[in-house]
Amino acid sequence: MTAPELRVTDVTVRFAGLTALDGVSFTVAPGTVHAVIGPNGAGKSTCFNVLSGLTRPTTGTVHLGDTELTRLAPHRIAALGMARTFQNIVTTEGTVADNLMLGRHLHSRAGLTASALRLPRATLEQRAHLARAREIAELTGLGAHFDSPVALLSYGDRKRVELARALCLEPRVLLLDEPVAGMNAAERARTAELITRVRAELALSVVLVEHDMGLVMRLADEVTVLDFGRRIAHGTPAEVRRDPEVLRAYLGTPKEDAA
Repeated sequence: MTAPELRVTDVTVRFAGLTALDGVSFTVAPGTVHAVIGPNGAGKSTCFNVLSGLTRPTTGTVHLGDTELTRLAPHRIAALGMARTFQNIVTTEGTVADNLMLGRHLHSRAGLTASALRLPRATLEQRAHLARAREIAELTGLGAHFDSPVALLSYGDRKRVELARALCLEPRVLLLDEPVAGMNAAERARTAELITRVRAELALSVVLVEHDMGLVMRLADEVTVLDFGRRIAHGTPAEVRRDPEVLRAYLGTPKEDAA
């Protein structure tokens, strides 16, 4: 299924008088990688929380295709095709298979009673979900670790478990919150290749928050730059890296060096 357009329109978020986002708008075109960047405190995490339903905006709207997400609960948004990873590793409990199967729960139709009694319908469904989880493990480079405890994996592999679990939700839009944070150069390169591969093979859109500017400039089709909760620039990576406001607020590069 083709990824729908994601539209963020004039979103403002205020917390007890503090404005975390101030009239932010941007559009993620179907099948593209869209990066949201900015210095610490720029509003990136708040923006992701709005997209995933963890924070409701004070004003403004978010649409996935023709469906407004603004007032929906996180599980409803996930069911519509939005999946998110988090900057910090959520859990190291269980095996890789256990963690990926958590991402299949929205697709379960058998019900708790049928599953508890191991009725044939529930057993068949469980096998199908396990097979799909294994496919996603292979896609993300975790096939050899499918039955391994997550706690025994390297840091880079644990981060890939987070991404694979999100993919098990079968998203049409994937929200990646600092996917290479804390990784070494080799792990960052592998993750960049993985993002490119899953975008192409699964025909989904990716919204990326990341401080690694090399990765952003290499992967993103479009970039939105936030500073103090406001959008200060938007465009292609080449356009954004030359924008005077971006150079002043974020990249810290003198204007004459940006040509």
